[in-house]
Amino acid sequence: MSMMNPGALRHRVALESATKTSDGGGGSILVWEQVALLWVAIKPLSGRELLSAGQFASRLTHQITLRYRTSVLPEMRFRKDNRVFQIKAVLDVEERRRWLRALCEEREL
Repeated sequence: MSMMNPGALRHRVALESATKTSDGGGGSILVWEQVALLWVAIKPLSGRELLSAGQFASRLTHQITLRYRTSVLPEMRFRKDNRVFQIKAVLDVEERRRWLRALCEEREL
């Protein structure tokens, strides 16, 4: 596999983690908090439209590559402006602890 060019990391994204917070009525809500601001490479992989509950919904998948860090987990997400990339899997590229590749699905805010 070829080496990742650090110049390809041209997208600034927020890495976010979810925490449950009391809603004041005995329940809880999910609140996303920023963990880090990162430079990443975003590569679209596929897209398709689905018919769900009588409405069309699009599903886009992306590969997001970043410098290696231990704190990126599938329960997290990346946010770039009003775009959200839900992490589905995290791979250590070539198992060398230099680059991470996150397989993500783009969701609406």
